[in-house]
Amino acid sequence: MTTVLPFPTDPDAALMCRVRDGDDDAFTRLFANWRRPLVRFTVRFVGDQARGEELAQDVFLKVYRARERYEPRERFAAYLFRVATNHCLNELRRSEHKARGDNVEDLAQEPADAHQAAADAVFEAAEIQVAVRAAVGKLPPTQRAALLLLREEGLGYEEIADALETSVSAVKSLLNRARKALVAELQPFLEHPLAVSGAAGGEAVS
Repeated sequence: MTTVLPFPTDPDAALMCRVRDGDDDAFTRLFANWRRPLVRFTVRFVGDQARGEELAQDVFLKVYRARERYEPRERFAAYLFRVATNHCLNELRRSEHKARGDNVEDLAQEPADAHQAAADAVFEAAEIQVAVRAAVGKLPPTQRAALLLLREEGLGYEEIADALETSVSAVKSLLNRARKALVAELQPFLEHPLAVSGAAGGEAVS
């Protein structure tokens, strides 16, 4: 089957089309390409190494089982992380009687983000990565997903919106709330960057 790709520069979408058409070797290549990024995402999402690895395996299995229905309407990364996000959210809903996620429909009118610079500085500071991971783990699931997809997986707003099955404006609101929460949680590091850099031997957080 010949498929016209909307993203001709995305070799993984082409590989997935080959998987859809019965090429299992192409799936082996996709697995090799995406295993580490996917495991990183699922582990950070659920906060547990072993469970995250299990969830990543589940996601690959879901992708393979749904191969015949695959249509390359987006970059493969966006498709894969949409499946992963939904699977992780469902896992959290199963493990908690009530999910802590935001109602994304209520976020469309969230004001413009005023904490982005501070949150970005914190997120990128190698000296406090342990604290950052702990703070990210405390975020409601949909905020956590949006932030990880943006900062660690490099997806754009539209791709994150596809992954979370919501609007771009809701994604921006989720990110805004996540950044505010991170800044509040990590305020001591922002107020005392020299103490952090002195302990770690790195540069101060600015």
